[in-house]
Amino acid sequence: MSRSMAIVRAAHVFDEGAFQQVLAQAVAYRSESQVPEREGEQFAYLRQFMAPRLEAMGFQCTVHHNPAAAHCPLMLAERIEAPGLPTLLMYGHGDVVRGYDEQWRPGLSPWQLTCEGERWYGRGTADNKGQHLINLLALEQVIRARDGALGFNFKWLLEMGEEQGSPGLRDFCERQREALAADVFIASDGPRFSASQPTVFLGSRGAFNFTLRADLREGAHHSGNWGGLLSNPGIRLAHALACLVDGKGRLQVAALKPDGIGEAVRRTLAQLCLPQALAHEPAIDPDWGEPGLTPVERVFAWNTLEVLAFKTGNPDAPVGAIPGKAVAHCQVRFAPGCDYRTFVPAIREQLDRHGFIDVHVEQAPGEVMHASRLEPDNPWVHWAMSSLERTLGRAATLLPNLGGSLPNDVFAEVLGLPTLWIPHSYPGCSQHAANEHLLAPLAREGLQVMAGIFWDLGAH
Repeated sequence: MSRSMAIVRAAHVFDEGAFQQVLAQAVAYRSESQVPEREGEQFAYLRQFMAPRLEAMGFQCTVHHNPAAAHCPLMLAERIEAPGLPTLLMYGHGDVVRGYDEQWRPGLSPWQLTCEGERWYGRGTADNKGQHLINLLALEQVIRARDGALGFNFKWLLEMGEEQGSPGLRDFCERQREALAADVFIASDGPRFSASQPTVFLGSRGAFNFTLRADLREGAHHSGNWGGLLSNPGIRLAHALACLVDGKGRLQVAALKPDGIGEAVRRTLAQLCLPQALAHEPAIDPDWGEPGLTPVERVFAWNTLEVLAFKTGNPDAPVGAIPGKAVAHCQVRFAPGCDYRTFVPAIREQLDRHGFIDVHVEQAPGEVMHASRLEPDNPWVHWAMSSLERTLGRAATLLPNLGGSLPNDVFAEVLGLPTLWIPHSYPGCSQHAANEHLLAPLAREGLQVMAGIFWDLGAH
């Protein structure tokens, strides 16, 4: 059977309802990794849902306990045709963020697939069940089209802790380095550059969380009797933040910035312009962020400091009292080439320089997702871009890295693999929020794209 017929058969999987049926079954698993009590659901997703499908395609599946977490298991599946053939390592995660059931629009449930036109709602439809199931069903059609012989070896790593920062993933890959050995890494997660633009990205920015605290005294004190006499921790912390990032979102600490933007990355990004926001997406603020950079460079090649939460006093029921404490939970998204281990010392030095010795800074608990990317001129990049164009009849968009964060560093640094990500979602999918959804046309196109990728890798 030909490449074109394999792609046609992959599209039929969507048109005939098979993909919708499988996705509905996957969404029903409440595999929230942020809820330890869902450990049973996490194991069930791997053992009862994924393993039988992979085993029917010739994979051998082994479920492992996480070396660093009481829950969040991992599964390694492999299908070895011959030792001398190229080997692909694929990745996905079956865990999801909390459902936040009460926040979903009436008529929708995070644990039931609901299709309204092109939008298919449900927790995990976009992040990441829908995406790795697209790859699974496309692979199934290529195996059938080639009479059971892919022409390459396939290893698949599925984790159930990505939404918790992938605890134990690096440790697991270090221990299983030989079992995970491959020639190339391909996975699907995150969004396309826009809904209309098929995309390949080569890595991700890192994510470093830290906390600022102003613990000035115990208890609150009457603002009339003590106002003007007691320093206010909320005011102190607000000004401490202002010495790190100004009112236009510009970093004020040189050590929190990248050294620059490499020429190959700059050339790649120069061809891109952020698409116009859709009706349900926010419009970008044109004067926000690092001056002298294009909007594309700011989100894909620069660092940002964001305040994720800020609390002082009792916001839900304020009283006329000076609070004793204030806390800000912050995050630095950082580009490849930056060393997150320098961030806390640099922040401490900046606070001290501006007189905020009473503000404490500490790295937040949890693992840090490092920043990493494959160079845009790598031969595997040209191969993947050619495959997508051959399948779709139009060029795909190349991003040096995702603006968000993924555990790409584990595969690039620990396993030493060239890393390619081919996403099947889009920026407005509401992942991590209520009303998460997958766009049906992107799922259909994703099935075709991945069938082409798998076919071409067998020919390669």
